[in-house]
This record gives sequence, C-alpha cells and structure tokens, in this order.
Amino acid sequence: MATAIQDTYPEEFAHCYGCGAANPDGMQLKTYLEGDETVTRHRPDPGRTGGMPGHAYGGLIASLIDCHGTGSASAFVQRERGETIGEAPPPHFVTGTLNVVYRRPTPMGVELTVRGRLKSHDGRKVVVEIELSAGDDVCASGEVIAIEIPSGR
Repeated sequence: MATAIQDTYPEEFAHCYGCGAANPDGMQLKTYLEGDETVTRHRPDPGRTGGMPGHAYGGLIASLIDCHGTGSASAFVQRERGETIGEAPPPHFVTGTLNVVYRRPTPMGVELTVRGRLKSHDGRKVVVEIELSAGDDVCASGEVIAIEIPSGR
C-alpha cells in the first residue's frame, strides 16, 4: 500500500489539527499520490455541521483544502526530486495563500474526496489546484500557494 505523505512528517511537524498523525483530536488527513493527482478522503465528524442543517461548515471545507494542498505540495516536490515517499525526509510546507470557492452545500454523512493537481513549482513556491467532492458532486474548489520551509528551521 502507498504511504501517505503525512505519515513521513517528523514529530515536530505531526501536530497539525488537519493532518497531524500525532494529534489525537485532529482529522488526521492522509494524502496519497495517485498518478498525476493527490487524493485525501475524509468523513466529517457529525459535530462539524454548519449553518445549513445536514451540511458541513465552510471552515471544515477550507481546512480540508488547506491541509491537502500543503501535503500535496510536499508529495509533488518529493516526486519531482526523484524521491519516493517514505524513503527520504519530506519537504515541509506552510500555506502562503488559500483560495476557496464554495460551489454547492457539502453534505454530512458521506465520504468527501479531495483531489489536488500541481499547477506550478517555482523555487520554494508550489501552487496546487484542489477539488472537493461528495460522490460525483464537486462541492468546492480552491487553490493553495504553499511555501517550502527551508531545512533546519
């Protein structure tokens, strides 16, 4: 089975609410490379409902896009460097810009699929396009500009 990029983060970076494997209260998202895309799947906790009954709140959607975007940046850059996820320390990224477009209400009680595609990579800056779906319905899309943290910081 493939290794999730988050499972390779060093302990000092494994605390994130969205994707930190060491955060027992977090969502513990897992981002996998699948061909030219990255994929995360998540079933929201029932308490993450929003103003519209039976639907996820916007902050959850933004968190999913944000954490998947930075994890995707790490996975894409590692692949560009010719490294296999899990065999070399991953580059770590922070969010420089997060843009979310809410296309339709996102239902609760179903698995959400978040897909990322590399748009560009220039130095420390990686741009990832994201699409969040519930089944066949695209509920949100976004773009994450992720900035690589220099090693040793």
